[in-house]
Amino acid sequence: MATQAQAASASGRTERRKIRQGGFFNQTLPFWLLLPTLLVLAAIQFYPGFYSIWLSLQERQGAVWNFVGLRNFQRIFDSAIFRESLGHTVVFLVGYVAVTMVASLIIALLLNRTLKLSGVYISLIFIPWVIADVIAGLVFGLLVVPDYGLLSPILSNPALFPPNGLSIPSDPAPRPWISGFPFPPAPAMYYLILATAWRALPFVTLLILAALKTVPQEIIESARIDGASSLQALRFITLPLILPTLVVALFNLTLGGMNGIGLVFTLTRGGPGTATEVLSFLLYTIGFDRLEFGRAAALSVFIAIINLVLIVLTLRVARTEERVH
Repeated sequence: MATQAQAASASGRTERRKIRQGGFFNQTLPFWLLLPTLLVLAAIQFYPGFYSIWLSLQERQGAVWNFVGLRNFQRIFDSAIFRESLGHTVVFLVGYVAVTMVASLIIALLLNRTLKLSGVYISLIFIPWVIADVIAGLVFGLLVVPDYGLLSPILSNPALFPPNGLSIPSDPAPRPWISGFPFPPAPAMYYLILATAWRALPFVTLLILAALKTVPQEIIESARIDGASSLQALRFITLPLILPTLVVALFNLTLGGMNGIGLVFTLTRGGPGTATEVLSFLLYTIGFDRLEFGRAAALSVFIAIINLVLIVLTLRVARTEERVH
């Protein structure tokens, strides 16, 4: 035993001696292997981020950029259109997250049972996931075109939508219940929420379905033997066990909804009027329609801070889930 220990110690000293003799390159080999990836990340992530922060503190006057400090942020926060867009974003996120979470949970619970052709159903669920936002927005827009859309006869029926039917592309929002807060929203906002929830449904459904597969069936069966109904087993056993996954899904949906612009751009373009102009579309409007890059950069920094908070919360919840398991 002593001889084996001495041999292992001698072998370790030999290997360390070889590494030292290999020079600086061998000692820093992991860094050199990661260097291409670090350079790519610096080029496509860090540089644009720092440039946006620098741009948010500048204002262009002619061909010259002048430092204005936090004036761009002040102009953004003091503008009525920002407060309106912030309200639209809150309404959109609440509706979009609620519809997606409830629909995904119901579908996942159905798929978790032993069903015939369950693999076919799961494959069909993937269809919205593989369609691009632009294509989905165009298709949903064609469905409600007045006089020609597939849903137009239903929406224009005065018996279903008194007194003159419903026009999603043009009907404005009702009078708000609370002054300054855009609720209830315009019909176009409801339609945008449904279209966005349809796009996000596959990812959240499969996430919840994977969590349901980890729930021990013995606990459910014991609860049923003790007299618990299906709803009671779902409320007091299944939902608490998959709660960390639900929270992670909620944060991911909020993060995606905060930054998504594809469906807004192709389906409503912020209309009618400004009824569906969320923060991400306002950022596009300020930057590319008005060419006010300083204000657009300030708004992008504000959105990035919200994203950072959501990411930190998601990581904390994921870390808590790992400790629980």
